[in-house]
Amino acid sequence: MHIDWSALARVAAVSLGVTVVVVVVFTLGVLGLSRAADRRTGPATTLARAQAGLCFLACAVVVGYGIYLIVPQLH
Repeated sequence: MHIDWSALARVAAVSLGVTVVVVVVFTLGVLGLSRAADRRTGPATTLARAQAGLCFLACAVVVGYGIYLIVPQLH
């Protein structure tokens, strides 16, 4: 059995990087929701909710793409 260590390292690095990015984007979404809850009304609230929605949508897209890559029936 032969293990391609460089490919394994690349996969680990990309996985770590994507994980960090998804966590940061999700955190920005939670921050947007908390800012919207603090203000209650006004254009800043709308902007904060839009930011949160876009962040959560981006996280959902990344998770969906990961599932697409894992499940062979989806190809």
